[in-house]
Amino acid sequence: MSHYLQPLEEMYWEGRSCTCPASSPTARHIVEVDGKRGLFRGLTPRLISSTLSTITRGSVKKAFPLEDMEHVSNKDDMKTSLRKVVRETSHEMMMQCVSRFVSHPLHVISMRCMVQFVGREVKYSGVFSAIGRIFKEEGILGFFVGLVPHILGDVIFLWCCNLLAHFINTYAVDDNIAVSMLTYPFLLVGDLMAVNNCGLRAGLPPYAPAFASWIHCWRYLSAQGQLFRGSSLLFRRAPVPAASFPID
Repeated sequence: MSHYLQPLEEMYWEGRSCTCPASSPTARHIVEVDGKRGLFRGLTPRLISSTLSTITRGSVKKAFPLEDMEHVSNKDDMKTSLRKVVRETSHEMMMQCVSRFVSHPLHVISMRCMVQFVGREVKYSGVFSAIGRIFKEEGILGFFVGLVPHILGDVIFLWCCNLLAHFINTYAVDDNIAVSMLTYPFLLVGDLMAVNNCGLRAGLPPYAPAFASWIHCWRYLSAQGQLFRGSSLLFRRAPVPAASFPID
């Protein structure tokens, strides 16, 4: 397998349009190539995905309301009760998993719309046409590529945040930052799998290896020491020519 990591990932795994600061080198490069409109690639399916996620969470919460904890005489004990944290986190985890499952197909479409920047392609030009193309070429499973690592990342993040908040019991330290670093590799792998080997140049060699599964992708990134590639919002690199990466 070739040992290369291409501009595709520098452009979108590191600074996807929703998180990339407008003043970053990544954003400036996109504007130089595509104009300001290029910063909004994949925005429509991303907004639909977020809307579906919100609606689904609300529906699940309404259908399966969290039972009130039994009365505890000491209010401080109830607030810091580990049992209460576990119950609330379990309930939130259920809502998050269902909402991720429902919204993930639109996330896949959003990612593929964005990475077309690399190959200057127009394969995915709209939400409905993208749905039809994915179903025709990959079937139902094509809409859920990368779902497992995303769910794992969500679940780990949720439990770590809530448990850390419980045990630390203070906001002096931002535990979200540490947990984000812990779960970042799952989100990275999930996004890589969403566009891997889907027919776009950005998801094919020499831009990226063809991964057999998300575990294969994880192992490859781990061997390259790049599971945290793009986790910094401050330091991003503009794409470099693909020819500069050797292929074994």
